[in-house]
Amino acid sequence: MEQLLNDFSPGLFVMQTLIMLVLIFIMAKYAWKPIMNSVEKREEGIKDALEAAEAAKKEMQNVTADSEKLLREAKVERDALLKEAREIKESIIAEAKEQAQVEGDKVIKQAQATIEAEKKAAVADIKSQVANLSVEIAEKVIKEELSNKDKQLKLVDDMLGDIKLN
Repeated sequence: MEQLLNDFSPGLFVMQTLIMLVLIFIMAKYAWKPIMNSVEKREEGIKDALEAAEAAKKEMQNVTADSEKLLREAKVERDALLKEAREIKESIIAEAKEQAQVEGDKVIKQAQATIEAEKKAAVADIKSQVANLSVEIAEKVIKEELSNKDKQLKLVDDMLGDIKLN
């Protein structure tokens, strides 16, 4: 250290200081501003990129929230549509059963009416046949009775006896 103090030259010191100040001035005038500008631009670029990343993150959260909301709404709407479809199905089935019951009752009533009409026709036919047979039997009996003159007179007397005169 002592040797440094012995070799110290004030002129050299002043000259080196002056050169150092000139270099600092030149650096400040020509290099410092461009270097600081590029550092500031880089800092702003990084800051903008961080802000863009944050905005993208928020947008992604919003999109995710919106998609979840849409998914929930779609599920609710699907459930409502399924419920409505079940109700429509049940009402159609109930209506079809009711209509089938009405049609069945109508067919049964028509069948009963047809049976009743055929029954009446059959009874009327039987009555007609019975009447024809009765007339034929009566005709044969009367012919038999009237073939004999004594029997005819007795029959007329019996009939006249049955009639009451007023």
